[in-house]
Amino acid sequence: MFMFLIGPLHGLCCNRKHLDSQDNFVTAPRKLAYLVPQFPGQTHIFFWREIQHLERMGIDVHLFSTLPPPPGLISHSWSDQAINRTTYLASRSVAQVLTALPRLPLRELWAEIMRDGSAAARDILVSIPAARRLLAECKARGITHVHAHSCGRAAMIAALANRLGGLNYSVTLHGPMQDYGPAQHFKWRKATFATIITHKIHAQVQHDLGTDLPARIRIQPMGVDADTLRRDTPYQPPHPGEPLRIFTCARLHFVKGHQDLMDAVRLLLDRGHDLRLDIAGEDDDGGSGYRAVLEQKIHDLNLGDHVTLLGAIDADEVKRRLCDAHLFILASWAEPLGVAYMEAMSCATPTIGTDAGGVPELIENGVDGVLVPPQDPEAMAQAIAALAADPTKLTQLSAAGRDTIVNRFDSRVGAETLVQEIWPD
Repeated sequence: MFMFLIGPLHGLCCNRKHLDSQDNFVTAPRKLAYLVPQFPGQTHIFFWREIQHLERMGIDVHLFSTLPPPPGLISHSWSDQAINRTTYLASRSVAQVLTALPRLPLRELWAEIMRDGSAAARDILVSIPAARRLLAECKARGITHVHAHSCGRAAMIAALANRLGGLNYSVTLHGPMQDYGPAQHFKWRKATFATIITHKIHAQVQHDLGTDLPARIRIQPMGVDADTLRRDTPYQPPHPGEPLRIFTCARLHFVKGHQDLMDAVRLLLDRGHDLRLDIAGEDDDGGSGYRAVLEQKIHDLNLGDHVTLLGAIDADEVKRRLCDAHLFILASWAEPLGVAYMEAMSCATPTIGTDAGGVPELIENGVDGVLVPPQDPEAMAQAIAALAADPTKLTQLSAAGRDTIVNRFDSRVGAETLVQEIWPD
């Protein structure tokens, strides 16, 4: 459909102004449109913390999202509050697409389609009605800036709203750019600034986007609320004869490595160790997807008395289980940085991660946590056994992990960065 319409309209529309004078925004300082895909999902506590920090700083935050998450992923005590104040933008209105076409930069969009193919065309078409809705809502509320907390479809919606009506926007890249879909040059080209969570990802983006990067880039890791995520009592390593309690928290997906951790548990049980593993999180289908694979693995490895799938749990329960665990382990194959690691370390729970993606920018092996190669159950089992036998090392990692989060990864910094970049005065 898009390619059919672009030909006859291209010559007529490609140089059209975005806004007539009567359509100018009415400025309203300190109002921010905050756009997150499928909000509030099971891993979105970071966004909620940042929103709360922004509001404490006097920012009037207006929440936008594409779609609500599936019911099985709505797990937080604050989910209903978040849903009630979020405007969901998704629409399949063909009329909205047709009406928007004369105002779109068709030559610019055509270049993205030529570079990235039909996936770019599909993303553009699907995002146009949402962009028009976002633009209308922001104009009605006196909002002049939207921050897209994703470089996927949320960034496409924000970029289209910019082209359609001059709405200023910025983006955050939370992982490798190839995970966030096509048309990245279009999404980034007119952003006023961007935040990127690690230096490693920043280097990749520089290589891939070149001059289409915005002039202002901040390397800003995700963070956690260290004041909330803290213990009431000191960490205690396992007592002699006590089962080792391991906790992990991540969505149920093969890249999170839960299956590798189960293999490590089986190895340790066969070697005479006593341990329990609780896994919090759900699959992307609300329980009808990868969960079944993990349930079958528990059965096949005879781990029913040692491994429990908890499903999606809220933030308070995550904190309780972190503070009750002897070890937090996440065996991810690839992790951009790892909020789950941060939450564990903030709670002074000794942490084992994988030497993958940006995790080494968070965890220094042997200093504030332990890193093992991804997809290596034997190495994981050896690391667990070594720590279980060394209560002094566990206590050292507990204190050092907490210090790392307090000093470098508190979520207040992310909110402060947004405010500094959007309102530099």
